[in-house]
Amino acid sequence: MLTVWDWQKKFKIAEIKTTNEVVLVVEFHPTDPNTIVTCGKSHIFFWTWTGTSLARKQGIFGKFEKPKFVQCLAFLSTGDILTGDSGGVLLVWTRSTAETPTGKGPKAFQISRQVKGHEGSVFCICEMRSGTLLTGGGKDRKVILWDHDLRPDHDIEVPEQYGTIRAVSEGKGDEFLVGTSRNFILRGTFNDGFLVEVQGHTDELWGLASHPFREMFLTCAQDRLVCLWNASQHSLTWSRSLEEHGHCADFHPSGSVVAIGTHSGKWYVLDAETTDLVAIHTDGNEQLSVMRFSVDGCLLAVGSHDNFIYLYTVTDKGRKYSRYGKCSGHSSYITHLDWSPDNNFIMSNSGDYEILYWDVPNSCKLIRNRSECKDIDWATFTCVLGYHVFGVWPEGSDGTDINALIRSHNRKVIALADDFCKVHLFAYPCSTPKAPSHKYSAHSSHVTNVSFLFNDSHLISTGGKDTSIMQWRLVEKIHTVIPSDSALSLGEGLVHNAIPRRMDSIFTLPSTTMAVPATKPTTQEPIPSPVRPANGTQESSPETPPPPQLNPPTSELTPPHSESTPPPSDSTVSLKDSLDPSDDTATPSDEGLPPLTPPS
Repeated sequence: MLTVWDWQKKFKIAEIKTTNEVVLVVEFHPTDPNTIVTCGKSHIFFWTWTGTSLARKQGIFGKFEKPKFVQCLAFLSTGDILTGDSGGVLLVWTRSTAETPTGKGPKAFQISRQVKGHEGSVFCICEMRSGTLLTGGGKDRKVILWDHDLRPDHDIEVPEQYGTIRAVSEGKGDEFLVGTSRNFILRGTFNDGFLVEVQGHTDELWGLASHPFREMFLTCAQDRLVCLWNASQHSLTWSRSLEEHGHCADFHPSGSVVAIGTHSGKWYVLDAETTDLVAIHTDGNEQLSVMRFSVDGCLLAVGSHDNFIYLYTVTDKGRKYSRYGKCSGHSSYITHLDWSPDNNFIMSNSGDYEILYWDVPNSCKLIRNRSECKDIDWATFTCVLGYHVFGVWPEGSDGTDINALIRSHNRKVIALADDFCKVHLFAYPCSTPKAPSHKYSAHSSHVTNVSFLFNDSHLISTGGKDTSIMQWRLVEKIHTVIPSDSALSLGEGLVHNAIPRRMDSIFTLPSTTMAVPATKPTTQEPIPSPVRPANGTQESSPETPPPPQLNPPTSELTPPHSESTPPPSDSTVSLKDSLDPSDDTATPSDEGLPPLTPPS
């Protein structure tokens, strides 16, 4: 279907069936707003839009070979349309000069010229400000510059390790940008070659671990890539490939090594500085879902999809491992686990929503009397099931909607990742039904994991299918008492310099000379505020009377810092502005929270 919308009014204006084949491109003509062009598998259609109706003319290839796919198009300054197809051919479509009989629909476009452009598919076309053209090829990995007469002027090949070309765009001066199939964005010129602007994972991303005392974190994904990132510089420190799909990871408390669990039951220990392989072990033949070192680093727990938790003694600062025992008792796969501060107990969750406790010194025995563990102050809290966190679950949840949870090191807040592309922030402990929270949008797929940096300055979140990493600044709000006739403002006690910031991708790397090319941050439009207040008041469960005082989280998440955004003055915003909803900003959840007003 082809539909035309008034996006501001969220109203559908026109709709018509196009074709049963795949449609790859739909665009308005830039100089003729009543003309729409669509193309895809073995077709190109030219549409005239008049009010609520759409009329179609099919592009006729005639004597020219009909391509399997028309994959991209560009509108030339002459009014012609240039298409690129799966055969590597560029076609120029010119509007017919013949008059169309009244009521017979739009004027047809006809092919006026054919040029062989690339070996393999043409994936993208970009018209430059000068009127010249850039095209990107798939198989040949070439970017070609075409002059005004559509003759090749310059070309350059993208190195194979970056993948094939999927997008090109004009940059500053004579620079251009190239997006590739391996999630690289390259900046380059025909004379100087390419520099890496953005890079990241290329497959579903689950593994995440924060360094125990540095502003660094590690990610691993199904693309077999392991990456160590510098959070303060937004840069990639190192990356290396494994033989298996990575799924979970944890740093040894010394920070010298990191353990990585895979889909096959193997787990690797890597040197955090050199990336050298320190050790390799195998536990079962199913996916490992969690790796967790004890507080002192003397023990390692490995949770597997074979329903067991394997325990290892650790010596030599995480470089030597020997099997200590096995926790047997779960009837489904292990999802999360946490250690007690004295290494004596483990709390674990499983896929069938069990919460079990284990006595480690006593042969990893299952503790039947759970009251023995009710007062344990767990060293970490990542289990999504438990008395201290049951308030995070939304009503009607099926039990798999929350993928990950983590308590901050200062034990004030909980962050969680859900299946609905959201990151949530709750107060800790969260043991009241329908607990209030702040809710944040950034990912375009399910959020797979979250982790606070060692000093709680930032939260890291990872996406599944979007393969992205987001870095959030944690901000503590202090409310001020103000006269009723004055505007609302923030208190002065903001932690970590909480100012409105541009949303920067964590894959934006500063431009320096490194073994791994670093890149400069890219930014989007500044958002007016990191958090907007919810309308209404706090709701309570009808069955459970509210406690005397239930405070929402006093911290908030804001996008990372950008040098281009100046700090605000002590200006204020009105109450009306603070309550004005915005669809494109991170907002609290529908459970009402006290109004929080950002600087203007």
